[in-house]
Amino acid sequence: MTQGRTGALDPQAALARARGALYGLAIGDALGMPTEFLPRRQVTALFPELRGFEPGPAANELSAGTPAATVTDDTQQALIVARLLVEGQGHIDAGRFIHALLAWADAAEADGSEQLGPSSRRALEAVRRGVPPETAARRGDTNGAAMRIAPLGVAIPPDPLERLLDRVEEACRPTHFTGLAIAGAAAVAAAVSAGVDGASFADAFSLARHAARAGQLRGHYAAGASVAERLVWAVDLVTGLDEASALDAIEALVGTGVTTQEAVPAGFAIAARWSADPWQACLVASRLGGDSDTIAAMTGAIVGACVGEAGFPVAAVDEVQRVNRLDLARMAGDLLEVRARVLAEDGANQRTE
Repeated sequence: MTQGRTGALDPQAALARARGALYGLAIGDALGMPTEFLPRRQVTALFPELRGFEPGPAANELSAGTPAATVTDDTQQALIVARLLVEGQGHIDAGRFIHALLAWADAAEADGSEQLGPSSRRALEAVRRGVPPETAARRGDTNGAAMRIAPLGVAIPPDPLERLLDRVEEACRPTHFTGLAIAGAAAVAAAVSAGVDGASFADAFSLARHAARAGQLRGHYAAGASVAERLVWAVDLVTGLDEASALDAIEALVGTGVTTQEAVPAGFAIAARWSADPWQACLVASRLGGDSDTIAAMTGAIVGACVGEAGFPVAAVDEVQRVNRLDLARMAGDLLEVRARVLAEDGANQRTE
């Protein structure tokens, strides 16, 4: 990266990018809420011109009746990660994370709805039965780790990459302790971290690719294509395409399902194609259908970190925070304080060597 680290980058610029990452996460999530797990043809029929927040339509069993601008489990779980990072000064304690996820799931599913993704549900139910967490998470290979990892990218600097990967692994260990899931989460976290550090999307994507390659070698083995190579392929696939053609290619070839090697490359493909406009990137992702809320949340966090909060309409930022009673600006500041402490520790270590 040619820009300086957040220790040298203007503090207001760093804060704008940190806010951009969290705003993008929540805005993308809320935009994708009414379209999640619908086929794209039905999304187009229901919302011929999806240009902002919409309530959950009656045709969507998952989100029917949900007020416009409401976030889903993507943002809710990401905020659990954010709070644990602040409490742990950049570390996530596996026991506390499991306790927090279980408490959140019990509250969120009190009405009989399902909020947990397949990997998280399988792991947490196993933990309830007394299975050790690392064993319970050895089959977790879906996109749940990647969807909630953005706050870690805000809190942890990108250099050295090995430390960032260690912290991503900590976050994945309770529910998604496989190479595939770690690779996807590492890619998103690295892109967000680089963006907060001052990187362009191109530089952030380069780091994300390296992080995914290294991350897939961690955790338990899970059979699947290289996440890093699918990132490159997906980005190349949509380069120069108009929106309709790009969405056709992503839907037909990349995929929009919950698997890490579909959802994460899909998010990066849209992020690359609309890398200068995070609001438009979120809108495009929300029109995909499939796991659109997660894809849009990841896309928004990545491009938001690389562009900053000015990339989103003020009205959209205000609405998503008001509807969900969020204070994302404050959380961004808290996470940057963690980042500053990590950088200060680096400086102290260098002086004693």
